[in-house]
Amino acid sequence: MENINEIDSVLEKGMQKKGLSLEDAAILLNAAAPESVQKIFTSAAQIKQDIYGERLVLFAPLYISDFCVNDCAYCNFHVSNLAHPRRRLSMEEITEETKCLIDMGHKRVLVEFGEDLDHSDIGYVCDAIRAIYSAKTTKGNIRRVNVNIAATTTENYRRLKKENIGTYQLFQETYHRPTFEAVHKGPKADYDRQITAIDRAFEAGLDDLGIGVLFGLYDWRFEVMALISHAQYMEKTFGVGPHTISVPRFQRASTVTYESKHLVNDDDFLKLIAILRIAVPYAGMILTTRESPELRSRAFKIGISQASAASVCVPGGYNNSPSPLPVRRSFGGRGEGRGEGDNAGQFEIADTRPVNEVIKSILADGLIPSFCTACYRVGRTGDKFMELARPGEIHNFCRPNALLTFAEYLEDYGDRELHGKGHALIERYLSEISDLNIREQTKKRLADIKQGRRDIYF
Repeated sequence: MENINEIDSVLEKGMQKKGLSLEDAAILLNAAAPESVQKIFTSAAQIKQDIYGERLVLFAPLYISDFCVNDCAYCNFHVSNLAHPRRRLSMEEITEETKCLIDMGHKRVLVEFGEDLDHSDIGYVCDAIRAIYSAKTTKGNIRRVNVNIAATTTENYRRLKKENIGTYQLFQETYHRPTFEAVHKGPKADYDRQITAIDRAFEAGLDDLGIGVLFGLYDWRFEVMALISHAQYMEKTFGVGPHTISVPRFQRASTVTYESKHLVNDDDFLKLIAILRIAVPYAGMILTTRESPELRSRAFKIGISQASAASVCVPGGYNNSPSPLPVRRSFGGRGEGRGEGDNAGQFEIADTRPVNEVIKSILADGLIPSFCTACYRVGRTGDKFMELARPGEIHNFCRPNALLTFAEYLEDYGDRELHGKGHALIERYLSEISDLNIREQTKKRLADIKQGRRDIYF
């Protein structure tokens, strides 16, 4: 029988927003009674509200190349998938993909590359980032590019730094070494290369770093403890914890035959999100379109602060460009092959709604859809961001910037229904800005946006 007093004591400590020890986290992980789990949800929701407020930042992934030399058991881009026609976008195609995202309303993207030095070396990655930043439509431009590339060298991370990227994300996939080595073949099978990459990135000057695991490869409780431990290591070693923690969950794909013994059900998935929010309160938490609209709505209320919307997880998917190249490379002596039509994405997407529909759902939950990129652009990164996030002061910027970017979206993309609901929500949260000076400045900037000004932020 679980100790209710012990759980209450941990949650009381968590409400101080200074994080939890591994021992404290373990107590919450083992809580099973419905009333105890509900207390965890309530505490996590309050902590998220105290630090980030009611805003939910939206982004989209942009797949640039799916050439990959790895044979990962859980990924549809695995090298032995000979039926998949591989594609590496040209700079012109990247520009067109980016314009599609801009015209959907997105202001930040996460670029994704398979690991293949012949097709997506660091020079190509940097060229792609520049192409994204250079793309413009009458609706504006992408203001922040976050990056997810395979673990690499300190020198390559220095080159990324020069491209003015936002957050560099790298997931351990699983912290359980035997499982990691069992599900990976190729360069990515090097556990030590993967787990030390964040250190090399920080050494290179990248101070906004994102971590995560693919829940479902190993016991979710172990993975949560490992994520917390990694976050604590980053704080102790760099003085800067993870800017983001991502919580993707294993999903099927057309050629993935991997059978996991550790699939995470919805209840446990929501519980682990809440525990991570309490244990690492300052970190932005990211949820993708792998999850259903219903589950995403629940997760937004208990800890998630960033989410993808209207995602496509195959290169060229936004612009429905010409057919990908049917070229295959091999790893480990499998031989050459040509794809014949498996044009599926990296994994199955459960939330296929367009951006407008996602936003309407967010409004129904009383949250502010945000397209903010301000922190990166005014230097609130690394330790400067942590100085504001740890004590919960970052929401003083999050709320007004969310309102401003959402007002932009309404003017440029909103339909009549969205306009009415959106402006009502803006008025509601404008009145809740406690600093009268910031409130008045926000009100003035909202008026400027109605007059056509764009990209205004605190």
